[in-house]
Amino acid sequence: MWKQFVSKLQRKSSKSEATSDSFSSSNSNGCGANFGNPIQSSTIGNPASSKSAAAVKRMTSSVFPSSVVAGIEPLLSFRDVSNAEKSNLYISKLNICSVVFDFSDPDKNSAEKDIKRQTLVDLVDYVHSRPRFTEAMIEESYKMFASNLFRVFPPNYRSSRGGGEYEEEEPMFDPAWSHLQLVYELLLQFIASPSLDAKAAKKYVDHYFILRLLDLFDSEDPRERECLKTILHRVYGKFMVHRPFIRKAVSNIFFRFIFEAERHNGIAELLEVLGSVISGFALPLKEEHKIFLCRALLPLHKTKAVGIYMQQLTYCVTQFIEKEPRLASTVIMGLLKYWPLTNSQKEVMFLSELEEILESTNAVELQKCMVPLFRRIAYCLNSSHFQVAERALLLWNNDHIIGMVAQNRQVIVPLIIPALERNASSHWNQAVLNLTLNAKKMFSEMDEELVLACQRKLEEEERKLPATEERKRMKWEQLEKAASTFRPVAGKTAVLVTPALAP
Repeated sequence: MWKQFVSKLQRKSSKSEATSDSFSSSNSNGCGANFGNPIQSSTIGNPASSKSAAAVKRMTSSVFPSSVVAGIEPLLSFRDVSNAEKSNLYISKLNICSVVFDFSDPDKNSAEKDIKRQTLVDLVDYVHSRPRFTEAMIEESYKMFASNLFRVFPPNYRSSRGGGEYEEEEPMFDPAWSHLQLVYELLLQFIASPSLDAKAAKKYVDHYFILRLLDLFDSEDPRERECLKTILHRVYGKFMVHRPFIRKAVSNIFFRFIFEAERHNGIAELLEVLGSVISGFALPLKEEHKIFLCRALLPLHKTKAVGIYMQQLTYCVTQFIEKEPRLASTVIMGLLKYWPLTNSQKEVMFLSELEEILESTNAVELQKCMVPLFRRIAYCLNSSHFQVAERALLLWNNDHIIGMVAQNRQVIVPLIIPALERNASSHWNQAVLNLTLNAKKMFSEMDEELVLACQRKLEEEERKLPATEERKRMKWEQLEKAASTFRPVAGKTAVLVTPALAP
């Protein structure tokens, strides 16, 4: 391959004289601006330089395919060829960049890595100039993207979280990022280019391409996931025909994460893309979108790692409610279904999300779920974990929530007042006690007679409590006595079970 470079470039002696100085200055920085010139200048120069050029030729010809030089030198700059030859030069440069290097050893193929990196920079600059893409250029671009990006990640051997379930682990950075970053930038420029015809490109940006692109979201390098997030959004916007498939494929990733693997690195980034997608849904919402909310988004609350993507998940859920307020009761009941019972840290996050959801909920939807909702809030008020109790008490600082509670106070206040009374009499944390007294004062100002009635009812129940406990104790004694006289059937004795007759 390099023999062809040398033989063709030697015939351009006038160009070699002009570019030898520019290469010597750029070569001192590790990668030249024009990779056709080094061999030219070294070949025409002294014998020592020709020996180094021969060494580079032998080293590089074993890495890059010889087919890339068919018709045009791929290391030339786009400025040095005519407009008619630029498409062929673009394809030749893509073929050079299709070679993948091993970055585990930084000293291995260092010259070839520099050549590929500079070639990628040339391609990014050329695509940024908005050329007209032929089908051959689109096909070769697809092949180059696939060879560089689509790869299988090694198994994650790192131990499970040690400091806490919701602490993000130390990120791992891909050593090949110096090349991957340019490939992703080229892909983004390629997809976003106005001169790329979506109808011609969808032959290559197909379902297989999208699935492999989504698989890359499991990368442990946060820089790669950030690039993928932008690219997926561009693909979703440009290829309308693929939108239903992308939503279905993302749902499948969520299903595998929730019900099988319970580990994925890119859930937060996928939810961030979905947040902008959901905000663009047309009204009224399709049934498909409502099913996605109930079957994919709400079950994401049940995972142990929900803290990593809670912010993005809350945004997606609230976007659905803003689009269609009638979904508020469905979302609240789904949240109660997955409410954590033994995880205080997760419970605090659920209360924060619940406040955001209630801010978008109207009084009509609240009435459909207010009894189980405020019963759960009452349990949180009495939590022995001070952060849970404090976060639940802070709900009463929200004017919108207080307004809805005032409209439905005959149902809600009797559920909350007993919890506040128990806090005021027995909670250990001073901050919780202060917030409890403020909440009691607020409810008294709202409806003093109702609060007093609830307090009298609570006192009456407390007076009856010893008698109720005594009845429970006696009933348990009777059951224990009956169990002590019961003789279990031994051996293979047949037992006739007579079904109870209906009255």
